Amino acid sequence: MIATLRRFAVLCLCMFLAACNAPRGAGFQSEVLAADGTRDANGNPVYDFSVFAVTRSSLALLNAWPVNSRKTYSWIKHQVQPQNLVIAAGDVLSISIWDAEENSLLTAPGQRVAQLQNVEVGLDGRIFLPFVGNIKVSGMAPATARAQVEAMLLNTVPSAQVQLNVVPGRSNTANLVNGVRTPGVYPLADRNISLLTLIATAGGVSETLSNPQVRLFRGSQVYGISLDKLFDEPSFDIPIQGGDRILIEPDDRYFLSLGATSSEALHPFAKSEVSALDALAIIGGVTDGRANPQGVLILREYDSSTVVPSTVPGPAGPPHDRVVFTINLTTADGLFSAGNFMIQHGDLVYGTESPLGSASTILGIFSSAITAGSRISRF
Repeated sequence: MIATLRRFAVLCLCMFLAACNAPRGAGFQSEVLAADGTRDANGNPVYDFSVFAVTRSSLALLNAWPVNSRKTYSWIKHQVQPQNLVIAAGDVLSISIWDAEENSLLTAPGQRVAQLQNVEVGLDGRIFLPFVGNIKVSGMAPATARAQVEAMLLNTVPSAQVQLNVVPGRSNTANLVNGVRTPGVYPLADRNISLLTLIATAGGVSETLSNPQVRLFRGSQVYGISLDKLFDEPSFDIPIQGGDRILIEPDDRYFLSLGATSSEALHPFAKSEVSALDALAIIGGVTDGRANPQGVLILREYDSSTVVPSTVPGPAGPPHDRVVFTINLTTADGLFSAGNFMIQHGDLVYGTESPLGSASTILGIFSSAITAGSRISRF
């Protein structure tokens, strides 16, 4: 009997020690937020990061801090354009000249119309007409160019009536490079074709892109905007100009999730602004029975140029380049505040381990030990 009790006691002790050293998938909040082990001259622990609770009272301060530097783009203000196409170098004209004169210089006997096909506008913006010479037509609407041709023919063919059609050349086309179902070069039939109209003409944006970003190359300038903003604000849907190049690409921003969360992965931004609450929904929340819902951490590194020492008053910037934000999911204030705290590119959402989870593990091991002990006592 004594030997059996000894064996049972040894078994309990081994199981207890195993429970104390059982591996965990995440650290406790106190472990993650511990100092680095060094102390200042007064013996106080030194922290190389700052900790801020995300609450209603702290949101104004935290949201006033700068966004981590990354490539940003401006957008063009909307300007109403005339509906007509403007003739440009490279456009191809078809000109029909009607002449009622019997002895016309432009038509053969019995003909009443002279057809001038595939007349290309030169780099100098001019075209050549027989018996007239070079005529500048670039920068004109087709109706204006037609009247100009008629006026130039007046001395040679007084009764001439002109019909003029334009096929846009490269200077009156836009290039949809990628991100749409049918990339290619598209002619601009007038000066008021909008960006969204052009995208729709190309079959729309590919469904495989996460939070599509529009990049517009115009001359030497690059402009950018998210597709969501284009849909939300009509004034952003600007007219396209000849020579514009447009590409649509996925948002390259991401955040990470680790620890006692339902997903340990890299997550692309699904929309222009992702709150901490959105991020938790994207990763599937924290792990039931294992995570500490009062200890969800967001770890962020700021550019050192944005750091403002704590001795400087005001919300100009973070006091350290490393900042940990804590979120309490067990209070209404914590949940509401998480919905108004924006995730930034490269943030880490970390779920800390709950001490109760380890306690449950130990209790489970003791329960197993008692069951094993009862089996041993039978022998």
